[in-house]
Amino acid sequence: MRATTKRIITAAITGAVHVPSQTPYLPVTPDQIADEAVRACLAGAAVAHVHVREPDTGRPTCSTELFREVASKIKARCDIVLCLTTGGGLGMTLEERIAVVPALRPELASFNMGSMNFALYPVASKIKEFRFDWEKPLLEGTEDVVFANTFKALKHFCRTMNQHGTKPEVEVYDAGMINNAAHLIDLGILRKPVHLQFVMGILGGIPAGVENLVFLLETARRQIGDFTWSVCAAGQHQMPMGTAALVLGGHVRVGLEDSTYLSRGTLARSNAEQVEKIVRIARELGLEPATAQEARHILGLKGLDKVNF
Repeated sequence: MRATTKRIITAAITGAVHVPSQTPYLPVTPDQIADEAVRACLAGAAVAHVHVREPDTGRPTCSTELFREVASKIKARCDIVLCLTTGGGLGMTLEERIAVVPALRPELASFNMGSMNFALYPVASKIKEFRFDWEKPLLEGTEDVVFANTFKALKHFCRTMNQHGTKPEVEVYDAGMINNAAHLIDLGILRKPVHLQFVMGILGGIPAGVENLVFLLETARRQIGDFTWSVCAAGQHQMPMGTAALVLGGHVRVGLEDSTYLSRGTLARSNAEQVEKIVRIARELGLEPATAQEARHILGLKGLDKVNF
């Protein structure tokens, strides 16, 4: 296949958005998260976006020890690219969120490009019974929380990634964040070529829709120039927006972080099921999933031999 037919599929394995009460299939222990990443790789994912959780309760954490355990277990079994989160979860400090980069020196790390209302509180009323006492307060608390990423924090995060050879995956939740990225490029802090992840459908961010995706793309082309890009979308928008990204020439992210469902009314039993579905869609469009090594070439990553796990 020609290189232009290759699309990078990312599997966002567990995230910090969904709570265990929403689905019995959400991986929470290091072994579960590692198993899910390996299965996603076998299904066609070239990148695994990784958060970690407290094994006993499933609560999101930024423990570098848990990150190291998960990353090491995945690396021992497959060569998938690991994109480790610096977004963390509700209540985590900036230093806690960025600590994984100097500790593990991953090839790729998420880099949230601005502050926003990241609202999950409507979900709380839809859950009939909570398994853990932390879940409802965490969800309801997002009614009065700003996901803070100031310019001072952005500069610190990006310089830390640069220092450790980690490529930032620039998370764009709305159009103003493209301006923020362009500003960091002008300052020489964010290095081109950049990789943008358009995150759509979050309450507090840009709504999911093809017209909004085209708007984001055109804005980025004017503000930044050349870049690689991918799309993820929340809930029911996951597969439609992923398909739109493929048609428009971009890459795509699926996974239980973004949606707990495979189709309307049917829970996804694994990340691999969602990867398999988007692979089928891609192939119907004459496209092929990139391998991990092809993804490294497309994104200009340093290689698995240069990480610290």
